[in-house]
Amino acid sequence: MSAPALEPRAFLHLLFNGARVLDVVETAQRLGVLDALEPGPTSVSTLAAAHGFVPARLQKFLDCLESAGLVRRTPTPSPGEAHYTAVSGLGAAARAVLGPRSQERDRETYDWRTLHGHLPEVLRGERSIAPESFDWPPRTPEQVAAFEASMAAGLGPIRETFLAHAATLLPPGTRLLDVGGGDGTLGACLLEALPGLRVDVFNLPACGPLVERTGRERGVEGRLGFVAGDFLREPLPRGHDTLAFVRVLHDWPEDTARHLLAAARDALPPGGRVLICEEFRTPARLAAQFFWSYFLMGVDSCASALRDLDFYTQELTGLGFGDVEVFPGPFELVTARRA
Repeated sequence: MSAPALEPRAFLHLLFNGARVLDVVETAQRLGVLDALEPGPTSVSTLAAAHGFVPARLQKFLDCLESAGLVRRTPTPSPGEAHYTAVSGLGAAARAVLGPRSQERDRETYDWRTLHGHLPEVLRGERSIAPESFDWPPRTPEQVAAFEASMAAGLGPIRETFLAHAATLLPPGTRLLDVGGGDGTLGACLLEALPGLRVDVFNLPACGPLVERTGRERGVEGRLGFVAGDFLREPLPRGHDTLAFVRVLHDWPEDTARHLLAAARDALPPGGRVLICEEFRTPARLAAQFFWSYFLMGVDSCASALRDLDFYTQELTGLGFGDVEVFPGPFELVTARRA
């Protein structure tokens, strides 16, 4: 059961009451109400008795959840009684978005308040995020560490997609170059699951200590390597049969993305494979990306924008890659082979 799209006025009412909506959802999660509602249907009287709630107050609480499109109400013949069922996946979604270590909690640490209430000045180019607060690419060791930690926090769906197709994409003996591979977290996850894999991270020199730490902490330091460089100014390293761009290309203008795909073609041997995995553009992913779309209005050097999946399949074909395929998963994975 999924939530229907709200009409504009209803959606704006909810946005205005956003802090109160979150209070209700967080409370429902903390008190176990979401766990009780998701299997559904559950009546107000049953739920109130199980948790010691005042039925009339619980009714209003459930109205709040229903107004947000998060639960469904089914009337029954009993006067004043109804059954409630949460939309499918609500519990997992609440944990992912509202949990103490969620991406959204991490994003709260960024200086978005510099822009809040000042968007007219931002849009006119009169107000920006200060480079010492956030620069692109990250400049200081502190900025690098903070940004790579944020990226690592959202790798779960990508790891799941990679491992689901590992037999095809990463067979034993594969030498993978993770271009812009952050602090090596994805590489370490793959190495833990795939004993026959070797991973090198290609990233700015400041990321070297982070990758070394990840390898040491995860026990894969002998198989997780680091190659320092700047992919905007240097060719991509050779010597790998697979190159991956994971949540990298969408941070750069289209011309830069094309340049990087051409650089991958030049670095790969014949038959070598390129992998692209990121948040391809859908309504749900745009919603999840809202923070960065908002925050990066104040950072002109970062052109971050989600792209349609077809952009990459068409570009790869135009660059002469063959066997262009799209593998399914929480985040789709585009692959192609160098001719």
